Amino acid sequence: MKSETSTEKRLLPQGVMFNAYPDSIGRRLSDTVDLLERPELADAFSLFYILPTFFNSDLDRGFSVIDYDLNRELVSNEDLERLTRLGIMLKFDLVLNHLSVGSFQFQDILRHGDASAYKNFFIDWNEFWAGEGEPGADGYLIPRRAHLEKLFMRKPGLPILKVRFPDGSERPYWNTFYQEISYPELTPETVLGVAGIEPGQAAAVAARVNRALQTGMAPNEIELGEFERHRDEIVALVEGSRRYLGQMDLNAGSEQVWAFYDQTLAKLRGYGARMIRLDAFAYLHKQPGEANFFNKPGTWEYLERLKQMAVKHDLILLPEIHSQYGQGLHREVADEGFPIYDFFFPGLVIDALDRGTASHLLRWLQELQIRGISTVNMLGCHDGIPVLDLKGGIGNGEAQGGLLSEEEIDAVVERIIQRGGRVKDLYGPDGKKIAYYQVNATFFSALGEDERKMRLARAIQMFMPGIPQVWYLDLFAGPNDYAAADRGGTGGHKEINRTTLGPEDIERGLQRAVVRDQLELIRLRNTLPAFGGELQVGPADDHRLRLTWSLERSRASLDADLRALDFKIEYTDRQGVAGSFAYGR
Repeated sequence: MKSETSTEKRLLPQGVMFNAYPDSIGRRLSDTVDLLERPELADAFSLFYILPTFFNSDLDRGFSVIDYDLNRELVSNEDLERLTRLGIMLKFDLVLNHLSVGSFQFQDILRHGDASAYKNFFIDWNEFWAGEGEPGADGYLIPRRAHLEKLFMRKPGLPILKVRFPDGSERPYWNTFYQEISYPELTPETVLGVAGIEPGQAAAVAARVNRALQTGMAPNEIELGEFERHRDEIVALVEGSRRYLGQMDLNAGSEQVWAFYDQTLAKLRGYGARMIRLDAFAYLHKQPGEANFFNKPGTWEYLERLKQMAVKHDLILLPEIHSQYGQGLHREVADEGFPIYDFFFPGLVIDALDRGTASHLLRWLQELQIRGISTVNMLGCHDGIPVLDLKGGIGNGEAQGGLLSEEEIDAVVERIIQRGGRVKDLYGPDGKKIAYYQVNATFFSALGEDERKMRLARAIQMFMPGIPQVWYLDLFAGPNDYAAADRGGTGGHKEINRTTLGPEDIERGLQRAVVRDQLELIRLRNTLPAFGGELQVGPADDHRLRLTWSLERSRASLDADLRALDFKIEYTDRQGVAGSFAYGR
């Protein structure tokens, strides 16, 4: 069975991609560049996916972007120049669905209200649902039940952040992801600004208000006792200092937003970008009566418009979509000419190595070949290990099976949790949990911290079609970081796989055989011409995997035993010079 690679060659550059935050290694991006310049990593990587703390942001580890200027605390122009000299192309995120409350656009709304030039840059919830719902007690429209039942939610409750305008009115804005409202403590000096309050009373008022705010009480609910006659002035004082954190959904119906996208793509290209990951793109198109997750045909219209912008800036777009395999959205995106993220691969590899069977993995590989799907694949990443993605679902009105059965998926989840993983769930409109979304763990810990499995998983990845993306912590076989996850509180599950590696960690890691062996595999994939050619899947028993790439005189073959966890690789370079290495044999 041979693959057709013309689509892949047209869509994707060749080579292996490194993946990290600017401060995943050391303190700044320059420390990562130092690592990439070391002789141990020579010729290992052709691309680098730098996560969005590269830009100015305020939460969600970069995915709440304030602006797309360089974060000068972590990044310098010299870093980019050094990466260019290494011949490393860059991949960045364009977070399509939202911007931070701290963005100058949203701050302009807070300052100028209805007079703001950016009033329509974000989505006024009440304006969006006008005529499609009933007013609620809290000042925002509640969509009709038929609409609510369709909405795809990322958190309990309606996706709203209530914003105080300069005239004192409260306006609900669409907020799919994170939000937080806080109030700084009042000082006696501040309270003295309220007419009628004496200097001797100011400290008592400040203390009463601060105690109430610390318990989570809303400003208009605070018991003021003998100062009740000053309620309006005191509440206005507190509300005037309100602070927000949040990721505010952009109004894609506004041409201002599309001009912003175009300007941002041009800026990213100027940094050295070759590929742009479209984060949260499936939430962008919104329409009453729809799920507001991958609405059709609106999402396709948006993607086509973005594609035309990308062509202008000589960029490759990579839409990021998590959905159940059975829904077939990955096929739809690929059929529209886009490469996709292979979110199915990590769970399939864990299943294959734990059970010693290649059948499910080969089924997915066969689909990639037959349909000519271009991918970026990974083992671990900054997020969790996808689980929901492997399930069956309803695609084109018909029930479709998953890549794994429900029982097999549950078994994968259970094993990872037993090995220390943590879970993230999705919620319905009623706030009830509806499904596992992902399991958070390092890939090494998800494999039971078995170096043989880690080594074989990397070998399989290097022989899969598409661009192999390598998470820095996987490369160094990093274990789960429970202390970081605990420090992160309710949202800290992702920190389990984001350990910062210092100089000693790097030096110690580069002495480990599992790290050096991974680098040997990565270097082979990154430099051998065969991987730009055709892939053939050889006949084998269920527990064996035989994959061969070939292009002209260059050839690379993998023969792996998933039960014994050993494998052999044989290769020839473009001049026909042969080489081989074996692990566990």
